[in-house]
Amino acid sequence: MTFSLAVIGAGQFAGSFTKLWSLHPGVGDIHVTDLLPERAEALVAEQGLAGTLPSVEDVLASDVDAVAVFTQRWTHGPLVAAALDAGKHVYSAVPMAITAEEVAAVVERVERTGLVYMMGETSYYNPAVVYVRQRLAELGDVFYAEGDYVHDMDLGFYDAYRYSGGEDWKATASYPPMLYPTHAVGGVLGALPTHATSVSCIGTPDRRGDGVFDRSVSMWDNDVSNATALFELAGGGAMRTNEFRRVGYPSHLKESRFSFFGTGASFEQTARSSVWQDKERVDDVTDHLHARSGSADDPALADVSPALRAAFTSGCAPVHDRSRLPAEFEGARNGHEGSHHFLADDFVRSVTDGTLPPVNAWVAARFTLPGIVAHESMRRGGERLPVPDHGEPPARG
Repeated sequence: MTFSLAVIGAGQFAGSFTKLWSLHPGVGDIHVTDLLPERAEALVAEQGLAGTLPSVEDVLASDVDAVAVFTQRWTHGPLVAAALDAGKHVYSAVPMAITAEEVAAVVERVERTGLVYMMGETSYYNPAVVYVRQRLAELGDVFYAEGDYVHDMDLGFYDAYRYSGGEDWKATASYPPMLYPTHAVGGVLGALPTHATSVSCIGTPDRRGDGVFDRSVSMWDNDVSNATALFELAGGGAMRTNEFRRVGYPSHLKESRFSFFGTGASFEQTARSSVWQDKERVDDVTDHLHARSGSADDPALADVSPALRAAFTSGCAPVHDRSRLPAEFEGARNGHEGSHHFLADDFVRSVTDGTLPPVNAWVAARFTLPGIVAHESMRRGGERLPVPDHGEPPARG
């Protein structure tokens, strides 16, 4: 039995997932809509999908079973809420939302309707996060962890914002770093069974002077390009997160990196290495966590900046267990260190079986809310603020 799907937003990222869902035996017809109809038409033609729909309103009024939201990051919360109100299961690109109120609205609807909501956080299947989940007990009492999303604007982001923002792209390119927290926070909390309870955050005003992080231009009244947050975790311990957009670092090699320190062992990453260590030895586990790369010359990536293509083509790492994936995915383009195949399959399994996906609404809230509150803390000069929590998902009978 299959379900039908409509994709909202046919930008550079959507095609990676429509291809996987078109291969998946659990998915039937796939339709696409976009504010620029020619983009939706091009994606449908390229991949042989079922067709286009004129607008979001037409998608919500249609009889499709599920929607996948790949629009601008600040639009996700309201679009997801509207889709849930229309009775659709929802897959959403990150972040979940950009305000605490939007997050709460999504959680409330999922709890009330029983519909599937899943946030496609790639770090949940980052090889390092998968590895730490497997060896979590050996870490002992984890008292400190780090999750960094280190991606310089020069390495593809200028091109990406021009593609999505049109003539006024600079107004949105100043998107506040901490409102895109899930690649960092989600990796730490995707491995540790805890959540953030408070935060203090410091931001660094941008000094490039090219008009991107200019408050007079910014849609967000934001001039900060780099931000660092320190979170208190439930049950004790701390998590530090860096969101850097001006940094001398090779993000094409590893844009999300993680470290975990426990009383029994620890794990650390750099751009080129990963090590597991205890009180007696250091084990280099780099090869075990290295995602093999596919071809960056895929014609489907023609509109993607060369500096970003590695994120769309990386294969799985040895640490990934592919045995659960449909055979149809074998050889299909993957991305973000092997995560795309698992995320696409998670959503299909949840819709088909009526089960909660790993990154469900409650988990997504825990990945997203810390950054929203951190941004407010930064605006208040680093004031320590409480991070709200929506708890665990209710049991489903």
